[in-house]
Amino acid sequence: MSTSPIPAQYADTSSFSYHVDRALYDRLDHYRDRFGEDWPTPEPATHTQATAFLVREARLIDEGRFNDWLDLFTDDCLYWVPVTSGGGEPRTEVSHAFDDRRRLTDRVYWLRTGLAYSQIPASRTVRIVGSTEILEDASGDTLVRSNFIINEFRAGVTKTYSGWYGHVLTRDGDGWKIRLKQVNLLDSEQYHENLTIVF
Repeated sequence: MSTSPIPAQYADTSSFSYHVDRALYDRLDHYRDRFGEDWPTPEPATHTQATAFLVREARLIDEGRFNDWLDLFTDDCLYWVPVTSGGGEPRTEVSHAFDDRRRLTDRVYWLRTGLAYSQIPASRTVRIVGSTEILEDASGDTLVRSNFIINEFRAGVTKTYSGWYGHVLTRDGDGWKIRLKQVNLLDSEQYHENLTIVF
């Protein structure tokens, strides 16, 4: 299926959401393939910086600082929780979440209202991120693969989620921003109640 270029007035995802873009899906194919490869040992300094970035992101989420968390993302970002672990085929398969910047902004706004029924009372989470691997991609982006365990407590019930993250980071001055966050749940294809927490 051919697609035409996105008109300029729709390129600003703060006011419009779109996903039907051949270039986006081609990038996801590329990242899926790279995340499945064995990677060489990274430079220690890069490994330390990337690990520190992921730890900071985890803390922002666990502390409910969602506006600060949103600031970590690029304008052309994608937050993706596929049903098929590792990504599958997003052109034809459903996802638990497939949020561009606009939808991610809506998600953060919704969480901050305090009125979302499935988040009354709000979840408390703590997460551990580890086993970090780094790859400097030919595209100029930095790919980071890591494992996670998230404990959620809400309304007297504790749940545990585990899996692996695939981050695509792009340089922003002296730091990084997230171009893609892919959350691969260990049991992604199983039945889940509303997944209302941020992974």
